[in-house]
Amino acid sequence: QVQLVESGGGLVQPGGSLRLSCVASGSIVSINAMGWYRQAPGKQRELVAVITSGSSTNYARSVKGRFTISRDHAKNTVYLQMNSLKPEDTAVYYCNADVTYYSSTSFVPPRGDYWGQGTQVTVSS
Repeated sequence: QVQLVESGGGLVQPGGSLRLSCVASGSIVSINAMGWYRQAPGKQRELVAVITSGSSTNYARSVKGRFTISRDHAKNTVYLQMNSLKPEDTAVYYCNADVTYYSSTSFVPPRGDYWGQGTQVTVSS
């Protein structure tokens, strides 16, 4: 019903920047919170940043001041601007969205939690 597609990952040197994008598509009524998570090898998935429908933001302590999350409501898109990247930022980054969607089997639009396929970010010299 809803698909999330990330883009923008890649290889960057320490101190460099990358911008991730995530577009949501499908039978969308509204998108509530959107966020970015990451998972490094051998570690659990962790929250990086989240932005609400009212554009309130919250960041992991490890990225505060370096990463900025933003969204374009008209385009159903969330962005993650990553500056001053460090090797420890290396991970697969996943987009997440809390979506209210149209359903042919429900009069009241259901609400679901969706994930993108992930995009690799590697910070290395």
